[in-house]
Amino acid sequence: MRAHYRAEGLREEDLAADPYGQFLRWFEEAVTAGLHEPNAMVVSTADERGRPSSRTVLLKQFDERGFVFYTNYDSRKGREIDANPYVSLLFPWHAVARQVIVAGRAERTGRDETAAYFRTRPHGSQLGAWASEQSSKVASREELDRAYAQLAERYPETERVPVPPHWGGYRVVARTVEFWQGRENRLHDRLRYVRRDSNASGGRGDTAGPGGSGGAAAWTVERLSP
Repeated sequence: MRAHYRAEGLREEDLAADPYGQFLRWFEEAVTAGLHEPNAMVVSTADERGRPSSRTVLLKQFDERGFVFYTNYDSRKGREIDANPYVSLLFPWHAVARQVIVAGRAERTGRDETAAYFRTRPHGSQLGAWASEQSSKVASREELDRAYAQLAERYPETERVPVPPHWGGYRVVARTVEFWQGRENRLHDRLRYVRRDSNASGGRGDTAGPGGSGGAAAWTVERLSP
């Protein structure tokens, strides 16, 4: 099974000044192209022994501070981020022969920010955040449905659902952001933004806060061989 990419390519002179501006361009183009859930991304984490795990999560916000998603802090990814905050995000936009790879450090969002987002969720999703002890073993589907039904009785549509203390956001502060464009003959274009206070492996330079992650002066661009 093989696909042939015939895109025009990606040139350095066409890039935005920073990866967030470039991501916004590509994200809007993915939306316009009608991609299903273009905000779906593969989040990869690793535990304290370096053993990796991956799952698909929805991006809920991004700006010059980083890329935000929400989850149960007691889930596997939450526990692994607590042990090792370095993560990778992958946006697999196959239909337009593109992908974006973000490598950086995850940090929890503030509780006010978490609460503000939680209020925008559908009522059922709010209940689900309480009903599911994410990543833990459950005896049966019936047990999960029963927990949800009990919560629905306790918090009907007219009642405000409190934010679970074990639930909240992570903001991934990018250290590198790679934009991959498929080309003919497998000679793809790979352009990677690198923060000047870090190296390509995402190593040292952790003293820089998220406020320093934006702006043209903070980034260099390198071309990678396909």
